[in-house]
Amino acid sequence: MASASLSAEKRSDSGKGVARKLRAAGLVPGVVYGHAREAQSLSVNARDLEKLLSSISRGSTVVQLSLGGATTNTLIREVQRHPFKKQILHIDFQELVAGEKVTVNIPIVYVGTPDGVRLSGALLEQILHSVEVLVDPSSIPNHIDVDVTHLAMGHSLHVRDIKLPEGIEVLSDEDATICAVIAPRAVVEAVAAEPSVAEPELIRKTKEEEDAK
Repeated sequence: MASASLSAEKRSDSGKGVARKLRAAGLVPGVVYGHAREAQSLSVNARDLEKLLSSISRGSTVVQLSLGGATTNTLIREVQRHPFKKQILHIDFQELVAGEKVTVNIPIVYVGTPDGVRLSGALLEQILHSVEVLVDPSSIPNHIDVDVTHLAMGHSLHVRDIKLPEGIEVLSDEDATICAVIAPRAVVEAVAAEPSVAEPELIRKTKEEEDAK
């Protein structure tokens, strides 16, 4: 399980005006919630938050949030950014409770070089980069390894082919394709450009021509 830490400050005031003042002071307004606690408004240092987000897999990293003298294990559930700037406008944390499973997106790491790439010059198309699972917070994997070495050109893998540790339930569509080994674009275009062979025209004689014999 991957983890990181972040400090936050409680706040009791709210509203757009308060949020603007916080951002102007280099802080990001946010909230932490969970079924065992009331939602708590908070603020975090914008630079510390940006640094954290650039170094973790947001959807699957447990963030140890220091708040009001206590440390709480959380997941980052939503990051709202300005539509034109990189500025973070708001952040949501979900408190994790031992024994209560949570839904997370686990990154996929493709391992090995497919036979189709190595022997046939094909390409590995990575269609999915994460898979949604239901898992206990203490068992969240850092990533999921998917071995692609045996894939020949034209072959693919699906969500149902992923091997996960016991206790992790896959929520993504099991029939969804996660990767495929495909022919290079140049080969596909060359085949498409080849002229089709026309069927030979069958010339039939007219009745008059037959009678003239």
